[in-house]
Amino acid sequence: MFPLRFPYFADLETLPRPIPTSDEIECSEEVLYQAGGSKVVGIGPYVVKFGRQVDLLEGENMLFVAHSTTVPVPLVYALFRDPLREKSYMVIQRITGNTLKSEWPSVSNIQKEAIATKLGSILRELRSLPSPGGYCSLSNRPLLDNVFWTGSASEKIDGPFRTEGEFNEAMLEKYIFNNGSQNKAEFYKQTFPSIFRDHPPVFTHADFQRKNILLRSVGETEHDVDLVLLDWEFSGWYPAYWEYSKALYACGRWDDDWGLWVNRIFEPDLYLSEWLWMWMLLLELWS
Repeated sequence: MFPLRFPYFADLETLPRPIPTSDEIECSEEVLYQAGGSKVVGIGPYVVKFGRQVDLLEGENMLFVAHSTTVPVPLVYALFRDPLREKSYMVIQRITGNTLKSEWPSVSNIQKEAIATKLGSILRELRSLPSPGGYCSLSNRPLLDNVFWTGSASEKIDGPFRTEGEFNEAMLEKYIFNNGSQNKAEFYKQTFPSIFRDHPPVFTHADFQRKNILLRSVGETEHDVDLVLLDWEFSGWYPAYWEYSKALYACGRWDDDWGLWVNRIFEPDLYLSEWLWMWMLLLELWS
């Protein structure tokens, strides 16, 4: 099944209604999100992400996860390109629910326990997916995490990488690309091998934060929660510390207790030393 042939369309009998055309998508007035070269709109039972900067690998990732695991993801109905508009279109299932970010203030402690348990189980299942040959995206392609984004393809920076050493060198290249201090780059070069080592490539969501976790429903008891993971654009095989480090970094100013629950979710896979180094590097890359 992977890599997919494009265009991809789900079997007709699985569709809630015909797939909207690119013209219909462009005319949708239900704009859910828009930034840069990417836009998300609603059309009946569908949510469509499209634009010149949309990479259909995100849809492939969701199909791969749905095919290979029991992890809850939106159904993918179509992945196609419009060569005249030079845009890509990803048509997925519209799911009723609210993000965990919006629901967290009203979630009970018992529900938080249930959510943490379920998310921990989801991450463990994802991490069990074998790598196709190193640190890479699906089908041994470059990584899309914005840590490696430069605006143009560069195997030296976005991979794929055969070893963790090559992965470390890519982070240094990106640091230099972002006009980081040459002296600090040399410091990183000397220290990274002792910090970032012996971490196997594991399948990683790579944007694990509450805005990308949908709380679809709560069952008859507070222990029964239905979650769906969204936004699989950056997913791939990263060093084992990556998911935890990025999740803690996304806690921002720690205005509530989510960061404490992140530790509960990831136990026993806590990479405290690696997180501190990643936190320092990410602050410099994105400040």
